[in-house]
Amino acid sequence: MPDPLSSERAHLAASRAALRAMREDVQALDIRDVTANWVNAAVLSAQIEERIKALADLSHTPLFFGRLDYLRTTQEGQSFYIGRRHVHDADGDPMVVDWRAPVSQPFYRASKKDPRDVALRRRFGYTGGELTAYEDEHLSDPAEEERASKLLQAEIERPRVGPMRDIVATIQPEQDEIVRSGLSGSVCVQGGPGTGKTAVGLHRVAYLLYAHRERLARTGTLVIGPNRSFLHYIEQVLPALGELEVRQATVDDLVATRVEVRGADEAAAALVKGDARMAEVLRRAVRSHVTLPTEPLMVVRGSRRWRVPAYELEEIVAELLDRDIRYGAARDALPQRIAHAVLVRMEQAGEAPDDRVQDAVARSAAVKAVVKAVWPAVDPAKLVLRLLSDAEFLAEHADGLLDEEERKAILWAKPPRSVKSARWSAADAVLIDEAADLVERTPSLGHVVLDEAQDLSPMQYRAVGRRCSTGSATVLGDLAQGTTPWATASWAEALAHLGKPDAVVEELTAGFRVPREVIAYASRLLPHMSPGLAEVRSVRESPGSLEIVPCGADDLAASVVAACRAALRHEGSIGLIAADARVPVLAEALREADLPWLSPGEETTAASRLTLVPASLAKGLEYDYVVMDEPAAIVDGEPDERTGLRRLYVALTRAVSGLTVLHAAPLPAQLG
Repeated sequence: MPDPLSSERAHLAASRAALRAMREDVQALDIRDVTANWVNAAVLSAQIEERIKALADLSHTPLFFGRLDYLRTTQEGQSFYIGRRHVHDADGDPMVVDWRAPVSQPFYRASKKDPRDVALRRRFGYTGGELTAYEDEHLSDPAEEERASKLLQAEIERPRVGPMRDIVATIQPEQDEIVRSGLSGSVCVQGGPGTGKTAVGLHRVAYLLYAHRERLARTGTLVIGPNRSFLHYIEQVLPALGELEVRQATVDDLVATRVEVRGADEAAAALVKGDARMAEVLRRAVRSHVTLPTEPLMVVRGSRRWRVPAYELEEIVAELLDRDIRYGAARDALPQRIAHAVLVRMEQAGEAPDDRVQDAVARSAAVKAVVKAVWPAVDPAKLVLRLLSDAEFLAEHADGLLDEEERKAILWAKPPRSVKSARWSAADAVLIDEAADLVERTPSLGHVVLDEAQDLSPMQYRAVGRRCSTGSATVLGDLAQGTTPWATASWAEALAHLGKPDAVVEELTAGFRVPREVIAYASRLLPHMSPGLAEVRSVRESPGSLEIVPCGADDLAASVVAACRAALRHEGSIGLIAADARVPVLAEALREADLPWLSPGEETTAASRLTLVPASLAKGLEYDYVVMDEPAAIVDGEPDERTGLRRLYVALTRAVSGLTVLHAAPLPAQLG
């Protein structure tokens, strides 16, 4: 009887050969005989290039990671190899089944209690790209006890080097339920550190693209992250799953298309500008440009003159205002409404005007003059510039919404002369985006994933919601990790601002990344900053993963450097996390010690696996070993204690294998 490992290796080799053949078939296509013109040729050529990229065989990425053997009574007793993408042989028979296919679902959901007609589930272990081990579960055999998978645990604990990787081989049942939820509904995932919420969101995008490819190809998908470093960290996950067309951006990227962001707000100003009340201030300011007509309209057509009295023009304008449609759409409709009133008079006089006559009247100089006077064009950036520069204009439209102190907080002390000369802040760009949507509707995508959502302001939620107003959203975050002054208080409030109040809220509480000892230590902070949130239950036992090292004030930097050297003796990535104000000091200490280091977002190299991370940029990142400098400084670096404790909680939970905390000042009392 052949050795099972040898048989599986043979199937891997045959599958790789079949994938090569699939790729060669696409490369051999001759588009000259199937395209009518150069435009079609260019489109088809681009599609072929994308297909060739999608069929690439990544040598260090396992082509399949599992196998399902169904009972003889179902699926005709077939075996299916489960992998990142579909591979078929020359006859079209599947050699590897895409993990997103319905037949693959039991690989993630089946258990001894609910085997789902699976006789055998086999997991594979790899070293590099070579298949080196396998592990069997006989789910339908009552004599076999259910046990934890060692290969699954080893894959979860595999060292992290470089960008984030997919978790397709380790998706847990509760994660799989979220990943495979339908496109029509929005989902909000509350998850503590290490629960895999980011990976779940990315795999959900990949699943939706598989299940609804044609629809999402038309409407588009978007992944929104908190900063460029985070996006760089996750950017390889979807391509590894064969999805190359998903756009990734930050909220700032989305809204900074009309003005250049060159300035920054004080916390008090940013808090007011991010408040949802600003949406009503802007709505009032936009509508204030409309003035009711006081003079009649006279339209000359040939030898005839047609008069529309002022009261009738006023009724037309009032009706458009009452409909509360977008300012630009109403402005476009106004000349046609006025022209219709003229045509009614023509018909009453015995004429028979048609649509061409109405269009001609709508384009006439007299009607254009009325529209310009009554419903003038509005430039969103100029509108916001006036609001932030003109105290009287702001007071008029913020009456009953913002008090005097709040208005003072957002007014520019020295108003700029023009839109181009203004030093716009990120919050200003969001206001301009809101104003632009009041004028013209923002195009909607089919699906948006919003990660680290707990740090968004209500106005930022509205900006994201506009991008999926007719689509759905996957919202990912952890209320305990909110570190902005406007951090989300509850998901119900956030989802209302997003325009998705009916979204289903799911909570992930099982931790797969942070060792139990580390997450338990960090969770001491929860009652002091986010009471009521469930503590993460880590499945990873790693004794000795936490070390607290008191130091003298004079030798703290040297001790941190020594701890980094010790961490570098381990395999994997190393993160040195410190308060932003301490980063220059530690950078100089590393230079003096001739210890090369990277900045967040830079890929690890042979020269360095150590990244120096300001605490403000640590969110969403992970490292095999973390060295933390002076926790008290991280707390003190924030405007208030609660935000500081949340920042510290984020920093403490970036470690995958081990955490070393060094401090000269007393540790925050909340750590016990």
